[in-house]
Amino acid sequence: MSRRWTARLALGAGTAALLVLVISAGFGSVVLVGVGVGGLALTVAGVWWMLTHTGWIRVLAVLLVVAAPLTVLVLYAIADLLWVVLVSLGLWALAVSAGRAALVEDTSPGMPERSVNRAEHPFLIMNPRSGGGKVEKFQLVERARALGAEVVVLDPAHRQDVAELAHRAVRRGADLLGVAGGDGTQALVAGVAAEHDVPFMVISAGTRNHFAMDLGLDRQDPSTCLEALTDGVELRIDLGYLHAGRSADPSAGRVFVNNASFGVYAAVVQSPAYRDDKARTILEMLPDLLTHQSGARLSVRTGALTLDAPQAVLVSNNPYRPGDSAGLGRRERLDSGDLGVLGVEVGSAAQATQLLLRGRQGRGLTAVTAREVVVDADAREIPVGVDGEALLLPTPVRCRLAAGALRVRVPRRRPGVPHSAPPMDWHRVRRLALTMGRVAAGRDTV
Repeated sequence: MSRRWTARLALGAGTAALLVLVISAGFGSVVLVGVGVGGLALTVAGVWWMLTHTGWIRVLAVLLVVAAPLTVLVLYAIADLLWVVLVSLGLWALAVSAGRAALVEDTSPGMPERSVNRAEHPFLIMNPRSGGGKVEKFQLVERARALGAEVVVLDPAHRQDVAELAHRAVRRGADLLGVAGGDGTQALVAGVAAEHDVPFMVISAGTRNHFAMDLGLDRQDPSTCLEALTDGVELRIDLGYLHAGRSADPSAGRVFVNNASFGVYAAVVQSPAYRDDKARTILEMLPDLLTHQSGARLSVRTGALTLDAPQAVLVSNNPYRPGDSAGLGRRERLDSGDLGVLGVEVGSAAQATQLLLRGRQGRGLTAVTAREVVVDADAREIPVGVDGEALLLPTPVRCRLAAGALRVRVPRRRPGVPHSAPPMDWHRVRRLALTMGRVAAGRDTV
């Protein structure tokens, strides 16, 4: 289906959703919407109170979270309008989904790549525990060695300095470095590759493989990443760096390939109890952290913008796509030359509700891009989560981006990074749906 017809489907489904409400409920449709919005607001408020309080207030908040949506459903059922609401919501969901799909650009350019010669002395580091044992499951060691790579398998019983292993390999003549492991290990070796200007290869053998995902690699079968050894192309991407402390060496720094998180999340994962009981630790620590009763008070500076006392800050190597404020999804590119900065500051249940309903337009969320970000605090050290690794760093922490610092070797044939659906924009959808003729075939500028 073309983008134009998908946009028309969105408009049709959205109109049908409204008509179902109006025709079936008449003036009561306004009441229906009001009851639904009120129930949602009470539910969000209950979640906020549950996270920021303990004791009997938390118990009451849990009851509110359960009772509010159930009450709304009961009221709809008593009025014999539950089916109307469900049909209308289904049509509205279809409209939003089709509208976002229609706004996806068919010809958005990917990251430029260039053909390269095969590496003569590739050196790979593999973590046998990463991803629940993917190295062994997919026989990555044997396959890599069969393709001429030198492979070092990390010993789970002894901590090894992967950066030093990579430095030694380069001194011995390695002309490609690669890692089969988590993103934290990927970042450490990527920093060495950038320092020596040798290509870096990612093997998606970690648990989440966010870095591999944004490079368009196959996350289901990491053995396909080894094709980069024989038939690869090269990308030039950016790297993020952290410089901690007032006397930090500007030429050094901790590399991050995905993101660095500050505030609530970073503080929780630092707790010794977090690994043993994640849910209980989060519920115990969140009330004080969210209300600034414990933890460092952060200050974020980037250009002319200053954030005072945000509860959470995420600085990413290139911004995450719109609509993914949690930083859990994809980045459109890794070569934009900009850091992504997301700051969250919520002080009340009302602000939490507004943030949920309005997304990036909500007052509690700041989303910008920058070349450099400074995170300071009223403490000498702050917890920082760097590509999933929990660190404690001296303040201030300066985040910067090194544009085009890393050469990445990827297979010529790979799944690629799919086009992501942008946030819903009814104005653009309407323009696209009503555009006729050759302009709608792809040459319009909606």
